Amino acid sequence: MPSFSDFDCAQMARALQLAALGQYSAHPNPMVGCVIVKNERVVAEGWHERAGEPHAEIKALAAAGNDARDATVYVTLEPCAHHGKTPPCAEALVQAGISKVIAAMQDPFPSVAGRGFEVLRNAGVTTEVGLMQTAAESLNAGFIARVTRNRPMVRIKVAASIDGATAMKSGESQWITGPEARDDVQRLRARSGAIMTGIGTVLADDPSLNVRLKELTAAGLQPLRVVLDSNLRMPLSAGMLALAGETLVCCTGKHDYARLREAGAEVRSYAADGAGVDAAAVLSDLAERGVNDVLVEAGPGVAGYLLQKELVDELVIYQAPHIMGSETRSMFHTPSWLALADRKRLEISDVRRIGDDTRITARVQY
Repeated sequence: MPSFSDFDCAQMARALQLAALGQYSAHPNPMVGCVIVKNERVVAEGWHERAGEPHAEIKALAAAGNDARDATVYVTLEPCAHHGKTPPCAEALVQAGISKVIAAMQDPFPSVAGRGFEVLRNAGVTTEVGLMQTAAESLNAGFIARVTRNRPMVRIKVAASIDGATAMKSGESQWITGPEARDDVQRLRARSGAIMTGIGTVLADDPSLNVRLKELTAAGLQPLRVVLDSNLRMPLSAGMLALAGETLVCCTGKHDYARLREAGAEVRSYAADGAGVDAAAVLSDLAERGVNDVLVEAGPGVAGYLLQKELVDELVIYQAPHIMGSETRSMFHTPSWLALADRKRLEISDVRRIGDDTRITARVQY
């Protein structure tokens, strides 16, 4: 591992901040930030905003102009070396006369995966990798999951009382958490390529599953809405079918798809897993569509199924400061776990106040 200075760390931290500006618009591409430094002076910055537009390095090079020659580039991801919707960034860096590239991590995408560094080194550009790698990997965890595991990163969002209830026995659940937490969920949705729910939630609550905060919809992007509906009970009156964006209804077996397709939904049949849709097959399909992150907003049945199948990467729990009692609905429906050894271990990565509520972010340890 190369030795990095405090100055190097500060520049990469800034590059990571720039990369995060693309969290609502860059997908399915990874978020990337770039800082160009010459004589320990920042001469240009750039970040990747959306697919098909210039990458972070290209934007920074354009801003730097002639100052790019003999400069050092700090970038959060290995510069690309392939022709996609845009030309290779590695070649652009060489042509600009960059003398050194410090990257946070290697790009896991097969068309790059070390080739960008190879282009740079063959041209005499000094390259170093690994500075703030963990932070860079966390920023693009969904992209990494898609290209290395052929499935998106899966987050389950839960709103619950402090005693773990998600609804009263009658099903009443609006609103457990406050407006600040609900706005925060809007940001989670905007970061996601798809939002998944079950038909039970659709029939009970008629959710919209769209992004409604104006500052998050300026680019006109809406996540794909995915409904697990093995017996194709999706009603034509479902509110989400009338909204901007796409809806994918996932069923099993053969059904009459025409009514839903005429209403604007896409309907696909998948293999069955017990009485429901094989969610692993759906996630694989979503990866093929370029979805990096899936946010699950569903009832305890779907949430428990995904957890039991070890398809959940992260939980985001909004915990409200009140007690709803014992006659309530829980976060997860699971098989009978009779021993402590059956429990699922969580690694809490973040805890913070959101209005009057507490948001707990935790990785599931399998």
